[in-house]
Amino acid sequence: MDILENVALKDYTFWKIGGPADYFCLPTNSGEVREAVEWARSRGVAVTVLGGGTNVLVSDRGVEGLVLCMRKFSGVKTEERDGRLVLEATAGSPKSELTKQFLKRKLAPALFLCGLPGDVGGGVVMNAGVAEAVQPREFVEITDWVEILDLQTLQVRRLQKSEVTWTYRHTSGWQPGIVLAAGISWPLQADEEIPRKVKDATKVRLSKQPLELPSCGSTFKNPKPHSAGALIDQAGLKGYQVGGAQVSPKHANFIVNVGGAKADDVKAIIDHVKAVVRDKFRVELETEVKFLGRWA
Repeated sequence: MDILENVALKDYTFWKIGGPADYFCLPTNSGEVREAVEWARSRGVAVTVLGGGTNVLVSDRGVEGLVLCMRKFSGVKTEERDGRLVLEATAGSPKSELTKQFLKRKLAPALFLCGLPGDVGGGVVMNAGVAEAVQPREFVEITDWVEILDLQTLQVRRLQKSEVTWTYRHTSGWQPGIVLAAGISWPLQADEEIPRKVKDATKVRLSKQPLELPSCGSTFKNPKPHSAGALIDQAGLKGYQVGGAQVSPKHANFIVNVGGAKADDVKAIIDHVKAVVRDKFRVELETEVKFLGRWA
């Protein structure tokens, strides 16, 4: 496995934004993940894991140490067993691969998965889900187990779902570790309406979300019982722009790259939106986005 130097990360994020990684690698299996961590430790440098690049904002000043990008660690094994569709998916597998398997069998998880970008590892880490009242709507509902590389022992461990703490857009109990794979299943109970529902949901998202421009998906978590997008819209911030970054006029919870946006532009918008919403509504917005790299 090659360890590269000074690799631009904008090509590995959905926002198309980000400075260089000091060191960079693309492992294809769990052995190479362990090898990369050992390499970094032997040189005393930090390790940053980059999944599908959806919910991250990478600093213009880059990321120190080794960035371990999981996109080539991809593959989904499929089996029908004991009346269930059983999938074993490695961390870098696109969520769209899961969608295909569920949709092929007209199973309910296809409906929420069709609206999620990114990879399986990110789905576990973020307990990814959708706002719509469908079932299932979050990763916790379809996940049976999570496999990690334990960063204390450098051993691979398999945690059952009950050993992981699942909350809104967050999981814990597996750290310090790197998510390697997940076991996913659902009863083989076909719903003939699923293909139509998926098609309709996709049409709605295309009409309401700015999917034609680079973004990270939803920028802020919904501060229940409110909708982050509605609050930002009511604050009059649709179209607010800094440099090449803009609050989407189509959906206020999306910050889009309209051309040449920098991470600092996006960060300035996030800070401004949080301040305005706090002043107008006394609501503190929290980002879904994770900030990677040199921000100080």
